Amino acid sequence: MTRALTVRDRIVQAADASGFAAHGLHVLIGSDVAEHRWSPDIREDVHSAAKGVCVLAAGIAGDEGLVDLDAPVAEHLDDVDLGAGVDGVTLRHLLTMTSGIDLPWSETMMTDWPDLAREFLRRPSRGRVFQYSNASTYTAMTVLAAHVGDVGEYLAARLFAPLGIRDVEWQRCPHGRIVAGGGLALRTEELARIGRLIRDRGMWDGRRIVSPGLVDAMHADWVVAGASPGYDRYALAGWGGPGDAWRLHGAYGQLVIFAGDAVVTITADDHFGADAMAEHVVRMLET
Repeated sequence: MTRALTVRDRIVQAADASGFAAHGLHVLIGSDVAEHRWSPDIREDVHSAAKGVCVLAAGIAGDEGLVDLDAPVAEHLDDVDLGAGVDGVTLRHLLTMTSGIDLPWSETMMTDWPDLAREFLRRPSRGRVFQYSNASTYTAMTVLAAHVGDVGEYLAARLFAPLGIRDVEWQRCPHGRIVAGGGLALRTEELARIGRLIRDRGMWDGRRIVSPGLVDAMHADWVVAGASPGYDRYALAGWGGPGDAWRLHGAYGQLVIFAGDAVVTITADDHFGADAMAEHVVRMLET
């Protein structure tokens, strides 16, 4: 029995014993793969795990010389009324949630203002401090769209097609832009392909998709995000922990956990059980 199979079986046992409402599981260790399903294999919203895909989009565009992650974003949008302290905010600040701009999530976020990106940028900044907001990722992808056109189509050609993922649907705002911070529907195994690409530092079957430096920055140069374990460090879409591992983490238990040569991908509908499940996974990988 491979290590991937052993880890899979232990995760399945832990999920069943705890009542964690998992939908799908994909374990990749080295080149070994093991999978399990609790529910039909359909595409579902991966929620904030989509922020990692947005980081890859910005990285690919940076590799192509289309954007500079460290240039002020206001240079790329016309007629923007900037809030106090926002003139120095960059794409990297938006994607690491360090713009210092506060705009809380709501179910009507995309329709509360004529343009969410401009609403976000017109609010004041508290400086280069962590302030988590889906509007931050949305604004980053609005800036990116000014250089690459439709970001969904850009990703379809440069990321999803090379990974063999077809006909991806992404929720869109009234302006037709991807909502970016969520709304991306993928199967568990499709999300796991993105995890494999990240683990392999931007390589896919011998082809370079995105630069290794961009991928490394997803779990390096951590910024202080708070005091709660598992939510105290954030980078380019990556959360630090549990332990020495790191993860992409979407609402309701969407997890892509990286630990050494292992990637464990879980899709679920269990918001409050996700942290404990992530700890279970890392503990199993360590033992």
